[in-house]
Amino acid sequence: MNNSPFNTFTQLHRAAAPLILLNAWDAASALICQNTGAQAVGTSSAAVAWSLGYADGGALPVEEHLNAIARIARVTSLPLSVDIEDGYSQNPKQVAELACKMVALGVAGINIEDGNDTPECLGEKISAIRQALNGRPLLINARTDVYLNALASGDKAVNMCIERLELYKSAGADCGFVPGLSSIEEARSLATGIDLPINIMLLPDMAPLSEFSAAGIKRFSTGPALFQSVYGHLSESLKQLAAVKSDANLFSKALDYGTLNSAFIKEA
Repeated sequence: MNNSPFNTFTQLHRAAAPLILLNAWDAASALICQNTGAQAVGTSSAAVAWSLGYADGGALPVEEHLNAIARIARVTSLPLSVDIEDGYSQNPKQVAELACKMVALGVAGINIEDGNDTPECLGEKISAIRQALNGRPLLINARTDVYLNALASGDKAVNMCIERLELYKSAGADCGFVPGLSSIEEARSLATGIDLPINIMLLPDMAPLSEFSAAGIKRFSTGPALFQSVYGHLSESLKQLAAVKSDANLFSKALDYGTLNSAFIKEA
């Protein structure tokens, strides 16, 4: 049990160095994250939904999501954390059932968000998950969208986040996720204001991670950025090819076929 993915994942949140959680969307992206030195793999709900042909925001059918996670879990030996949005239901019991299904697949952690719901609603969902798990380990990263939804700014936003995260902690959350936070000072106030590891999402033009780490942030997520980067490169390559300007960009950053294929052979 000491070397279980859950224990490893938990220890990564307590280490001196921050956890950089790369967010994959399918088996191939997860395996590439693993093979390039990631300590753990997360998923981006947006990227998983897009990869399966759905919009982000609760449109992804739960069974398709579970099948996608099963494929990811099959190829990676790293701790796996899954973004389940708001649990795809307003019914805490149904959300808890989904969390249990994720645990059965070998998932070490989940993200679950308040989004446009009340903090009390997410608190009830987290409590239901803990009750349904009945002691089975799962790291719950409770996400609050105070910044993403522009509910407040400055000190008021920090205090609102702390109030919400305290509620989620008392319900059973292990970590607090505050996407949209980009101020070093606000990050420091948040990290010192609550006894939970704090997770933020990487954003364009934000300060160096070392500064956020020094301010007390323990976990950084890439969110959908890796998916956007990969498909941005694909889009530019196809534009070049379609215009018959050059095929150089098509091959400039391509992974070797043998390297890719051999990575999956042992997993078949």
